[in-house]
Amino acid sequence: MTIGIFDSGMGGLSVLSEARKQLPNENFIYYGDSKNAPYGVKTKEELINLSMTICDYFVERQVDAIVIACNTATSAAVKVLRENYDIPIIGMEPALKPAVDSHKSGDIAVMATPMTLSEEKFELLMKRVASKIMVYKIPAPKIVELVESGIVEGSEIDDVLEEYFSTLPKDTIESVVLGCTHFIFIKEAIRKLFDGNIKLIDGNYGTIQQLKRKITESNHGGSLEILNSGGSYYIELSNRLLHYLEEQNGN
Repeated sequence: MTIGIFDSGMGGLSVLSEARKQLPNENFIYYGDSKNAPYGVKTKEELINLSMTICDYFVERQVDAIVIACNTATSAAVKVLRENYDIPIIGMEPALKPAVDSHKSGDIAVMATPMTLSEEKFELLMKRVASKIMVYKIPAPKIVELVESGIVEGSEIDDVLEEYFSTLPKDTIESVVLGCTHFIFIKEAIRKLFDGNIKLIDGNYGTIQQLKRKITESNHGGSLEILNSGGSYYIELSNRLLHYLEEQNGN
């Protein structure tokens, strides 16, 4: 099996890392669209066009399934993509339901891109699974920009997080949903902001579980090809960040 995974740039590498962990015998093509990043501030029409261009390329490469490793692109384009391609298309959404399922008594904060949080898809998700819980929406585009620059720890990340959470009652927040794949890179910084007393929840594991349900797993293979619309600099950065993630996660 060959699986195509795409994102606006670096964030989807966290999904790729989880995919390689759960499906070590599959072949992966990862496409980062750093030339057109960030996706979170684009229109729905722009995102549909960008996503279809990438999916057309994957189909030319004869992939067996496609993972949209981006909550923003999923919100905007997954319905159209599924109507236009006859292979499995796996999307993502902020992991609000898992946060609610494990909820005890505190509030939930959802970090995501402005596009993801403003889409009707997320509003419906909130109404469906979290109507009785206080949910804070935190648009966090600056984090995306920092990760796209290869910055995943240090004072710049810490300062931006302090800014985003400065008006919220941190002592009542029980869990933070990482509603953008870029945010997986800064888990430790978020834990530090809450002095370690926080649950961090993302959708990567569940996304790859869904992929596994849609394909027939291989017993050989395991190749990886990383591509990026921004060129060689971003391919090198992608390899470095993937290595960073897999060291963190013990892959």
